Amino acid sequence: MRRIYLDHAATTPMRPEAVAAVAEGMSRWANPSSPHAEGRKARIALEDARDRIGKALGWSGEIILTSGASEAAWLALHRAVPPARQGRGGDGAGGNRRYVSAVEHDAVIGAAPDAELLDVQPDGMVDLEPLSGAASPVVAVQAVNSETGAAQDMDAVAAHVHATGGLLIADCAQSAGKYPLPGDCDMAIISAHKLGGPPGIGALLVRDFAMLAPAGGQERGYRRGTENLPAALGFAAALEQATQPFCPPAVLAALDRLADAVRGAGGIWLSDRLPRPTPLIHGIAMPALSGSAQLMRFDMAGFAVSLGSACSSGSLKGSHVLKAMQLEDDLASRVIRISAGWSTVAGDVEAFAAQWLKIAAGTT
Repeated sequence: MRRIYLDHAATTPMRPEAVAAVAEGMSRWANPSSPHAEGRKARIALEDARDRIGKALGWSGEIILTSGASEAAWLALHRAVPPARQGRGGDGAGGNRRYVSAVEHDAVIGAAPDAELLDVQPDGMVDLEPLSGAASPVVAVQAVNSETGAAQDMDAVAAHVHATGGLLIADCAQSAGKYPLPGDCDMAIISAHKLGGPPGIGALLVRDFAMLAPAGGQERGYRRGTENLPAALGFAAALEQATQPFCPPAVLAALDRLADAVRGAGGIWLSDRLPRPTPLIHGIAMPALSGSAQLMRFDMAGFAVSLGSACSSGSLKGSHVLKAMQLEDDLASRVIRISAGWSTVAGDVEAFAAQWLKIAAGTT
């Protein structure tokens, strides 16, 4: 039986072009930081990949390649220098108030456990009022939520943050390569494996290096560790294959039909509660079956779905995202997440819809 994968928000299969690029990169075994001819050749390839990544993302600022979004988040939250402190030296954001929204990914919240949480409304939109009295804060907000697909109004967030003299870090791990980057963010967190690139590489996009305190080492002195040339080549190749829309129109139409089927069977299509839903990630609550029970039944039937973020879905605690959105405990316990990706076809969604209706009706 062919299994159907609908957990692309956790990770998406590598695009063939990215696989080929990584394989080609494996033949370039020299260290890009070495001064000899082999190292210089590898450095040229690395910088070419960096330029291609920036061009594909439409980013004209600086790019620091990292081991993934988690490291990029740590660098941003610990080394960011707000405008008021630029040019004064120092070692980053430690002297400034840091804020993260209450629905951020665990990697962002964990990167700054002492940061102040910005509450969200029941529709998932971040409450910016607490920033009004802040001076030059460092603020991290997820552009597209990894559990609900809710898109923040990043233009409004940026305007509010910049009015305080602060610096905005946009977590674009779920949105990069699928939607345009927020135009007014100061930094952006990117993950390759969410868009068809290899795991183990990401990037921190920085508008200007004056916004980030250096730490020594590679990546222009902002990150330590040997550069991962094969992964960088795969990252660039995957981004260059990203199209708009990220999924074919037939898949998006199938998701709309799935939403109608869920509503008709008494389920909750969580995107209906969002003012700015995105089409690739959806929370679905079944009328009378827990999410964990659904997960097992779908898995046995050949469908890969999840309860939320892959970093926390194995935990016994409930979703911090749904809790922050003030969903009733009973409803939150019945939510599963499906997410489509570049390799999803309409038939995958249609088969899931049929299986969802069977499980909801108690026939399987």
